[in-house]
Amino acid sequence: MEDSTAQTIAYPAPGARPSRLGVEQISPHVVVLFGATGDLARRKLLPGLAHLALSALTPDIEVVGTSLEDYDDESFRSFAKSALAEFSHRQLTPEQWERFSKRLTYVPQSAGPEGLVEAVARAEKSLSNEDTQDKNGEVRRLHYLSVPPAAATAVITMLRDADLVDRSRVVMEKPFGTDLASAIELNNFVHQTFDESQMFRIDHFLGKEAAQNILAFRFANGLFEPIWNRNFIDHVQIDIPETLGLDRRASFYESTGAYKDMVVSHLFQVLAFVAMEPPTALEPRAISEEKNKVFRSLLPINPNQVVRGQYAGYRNESGVPRDSDTETFIALKAGIDNWRWAGVPFYLRTGKRMAEGQRIISIAFKEAPKSMFPAGSGVGSEGPDHLTFDLADESKVSLSFYGKRPGPGMKLDKLSMQFSTHETDRVSDVLEAYERLILDAMRGDHTLFTTAEGIESLWERSTPLLENPPPVKPYAPGTWGPNAIHQLIAPHAWRLPFERAWREKR
Repeated sequence: MEDSTAQTIAYPAPGARPSRLGVEQISPHVVVLFGATGDLARRKLLPGLAHLALSALTPDIEVVGTSLEDYDDESFRSFAKSALAEFSHRQLTPEQWERFSKRLTYVPQSAGPEGLVEAVARAEKSLSNEDTQDKNGEVRRLHYLSVPPAAATAVITMLRDADLVDRSRVVMEKPFGTDLASAIELNNFVHQTFDESQMFRIDHFLGKEAAQNILAFRFANGLFEPIWNRNFIDHVQIDIPETLGLDRRASFYESTGAYKDMVVSHLFQVLAFVAMEPPTALEPRAISEEKNKVFRSLLPINPNQVVRGQYAGYRNESGVPRDSDTETFIALKAGIDNWRWAGVPFYLRTGKRMAEGQRIISIAFKEAPKSMFPAGSGVGSEGPDHLTFDLADESKVSLSFYGKRPGPGMKLDKLSMQFSTHETDRVSDVLEAYERLILDAMRGDHTLFTTAEGIESLWERSTPLLENPPPVKPYAPGTWGPNAIHQLIAPHAWRLPFERAWREKR
């Protein structure tokens, strides 16, 4: 079904570069999309590539899809057209679809390295022959591995055998390993073929506008930068519940679970943005180094401060063993052993089949002394002040505080100031997470990606939990997880569910 919220975009003519977007010109690219008929490609990657190409952010691209299905060019284009109609937030006119579809070709995996080489060569020749006004060097290659982790090594081997390493960058999906030993082994294997500078380990959470807004809030504002430490911040919550279940991914999920699937790959990456020191410059190497310092300072995960859960009925799902101990929910208390954050708890929570689908970061500030206020004034009754970042596509930021209730006497209510990117006149410039990250990979910008050192540090800190996980506790679908989560966070309380809904623009 077509998304009723989709809008038709007036894309510029081929070759145009709207100066208002402020993005530098990029070399022509052949995007080799492994797993091109999979769920991620259908929902995110193909719609994202269509927008990037048509918007003139990356106009000079050819997409070579490859997967197990025995498609030809036309059947792959038909697949892509259906994907865009169902999942794209931007409707394409027939003329726009025609322009994009000409850039789609397909080669089945059964064709082997030779077939892939021929398809890439044809795409590169097509780009080299195009008469564009602003070519920026030779044609480059972006290999996007939208494949299960177990298939990644086979794809890297195929790229090596096909001699498609030069002028290439590789985007790899999570999870990158399943523990420290497997991460080191995978990094070593990849580095036999590709240099670290060519590798882009993707976390789509960091591609969201709200996640990047954390850096702006922290380092560009004299109001927040001085108080971003243990002296003023009481605790931090990163809470990402999901309403979805397995979605036919039982075999994948059984080998990972919520911790490996979400915490290592997503929540810890977001935590690094919250906790990192100011980088020397807003450039990839400096930011990556500060993120890695956070990972090195992360205290080993204590199994006694972890709640693992499994929703009722999980073991009856197709492909799930009846005695499965895989967690579909996890909540944990983490700590960072450095000067800025010593003693400040970071509470992380995520799970499947929960009450709501949310993505929030909540910074709880220490409460002010309340002795001057009379009893019953309301101060302190609704908890500390919070700065909240909503990582949903319509990114929002809220700052809550106590304010006087109009009228006689001193009665206080919890109030809030809120901002949404959809309230600005630049909302049309907002890129979805995968769009932003694909664009950054083409530019060679590692700012929002994870390094080999970073991922290995996280697996090292995870070793105590992986070696001695607490038993899973049952929880009912449609709830907020096992009851033990309240003891985990005491004396604090979880922000979700929200008592006050986000205000919508009128």
